[in-house]
Amino acid sequence: MNKVAEAVAVPKGRGRGSFMTFLSGNGALVGLVVLGLALFIATPDFLTGRNLLNVGIQASVIAVLAFGLTFVIVAAGIDLSVGSVAALSAMGSAWIFSQADLPGWIALIGGLLIGTLSGAVSGLAVSYGRLPSFIATLAMLSVARGLTLVLSGGRPIPTAPEVSFLGSMLGPVPMPIVVLIIAGTVAALILNFTVMGRYMYAVGGNTEAARLSGIPVRRVLITVFALSGLFAALAGLLLSGRLDSAQPQAAVGYELDAIAAVVIGGASLAGGVGRISGTLIGALVLVVIRNGLNLLNVSSFWQQVVIGLVIALAVGVDSLRRKTAQH
Repeated sequence: MNKVAEAVAVPKGRGRGSFMTFLSGNGALVGLVVLGLALFIATPDFLTGRNLLNVGIQASVIAVLAFGLTFVIVAAGIDLSVGSVAALSAMGSAWIFSQADLPGWIALIGGLLIGTLSGAVSGLAVSYGRLPSFIATLAMLSVARGLTLVLSGGRPIPTAPEVSFLGSMLGPVPMPIVVLIIAGTVAALILNFTVMGRYMYAVGGNTEAARLSGIPVRRVLITVFALSGLFAALAGLLLSGRLDSAQPQAAVGYELDAIAAVVIGGASLAGGVGRISGTLIGALVLVVIRNGLNLLNVSSFWQQVVIGLVIALAVGVDSLRRKTAQH
C-alpha cells in the first residue's frame, strides 16, 4: 500500500514550482486580473460596459505604440522617439490633406510612410552609423518634434475624413479597438511566424553570435526601427482621428508609457525576450491603473507617482528575472 501511495504521490514542491513558473511567465496577466477585481470592489463604475469601452479606446494608442517598440526591445534596442514620430506622422498627414490639398487616402498613406521613414533613419543611424539606439532615437525625438512644430506653426491642423474615421464607431465597437486588434494580430504574426521575427530574437539574444551565424544584423536593425516608426505613425493617426485634428504637442511622453507597457508585459530590456500579447496586457495594466484612479478621484499628481512606481517595479522584476536565469 505504501508503494502504491509513493507511486501516485506528487513530488514535494512540484505544485509550488509549477505555480511559480506560471506566475513568472504570466505575472502581468495575474496582476491585471487582481487589479480589475480590486477596482470592481472599490468602485461599481469600473466594470460597466461604457467604462470598459473607454479603457479599450485609451489603451489603443499606447498599445499600438508599444507593439512597434516590442520589435526594437526584443532586438536589444530602445526607441525614445515613438511619441514624437507619432505626432509628426499625424501632422504630416493633416498637412498633406489640408495644405497640399491632396485626397484623404493619400494623406493617410503619407502619414504611415512618414513614420516608417523616420524609424528607418534611426535604424540606419544605429546599424551603419554605429550610434547607440538611445542616442539615435533621442536625436530623432527632437528632430521629429521640431518638424511637427514647423509643419503646424504651433497650431492644430484638421485631419482628413479617412483619418477621422479611425476615431469613429464601427457599429457598436469603437474603431480604435478594431485597429488595436488588427495591429496586434499583424505584430504577433511578424514576431512569431516570420523569418525576420526569428532574426529579431536571435539578434537580441546575442548580436555577435547572430552575425557569425549569417544573420543580416544591419537589415534586422533597420527593419525593427522602421516597424517601430510604422506602428508609431498608426498610433498618431488614431490619436488625431479621435480629436479630428493633428496637435503639435500630441503624444508628449507617450514613449515612456510604451516602454513601460513592453517591460510590464514581460519583455527584457537586455533583448531576446518579449511577446506581443504580453505588451497588450502591459498597456492594459497602465490604462486600468489610470482609469481606476480617475474613478476613485485620485489627483493626477499622485497618479504620476503610482505609474512611476509601477514602472520601477517592472524594471526591477526584469532585472531580478535575468539574474535568476544567469544563476
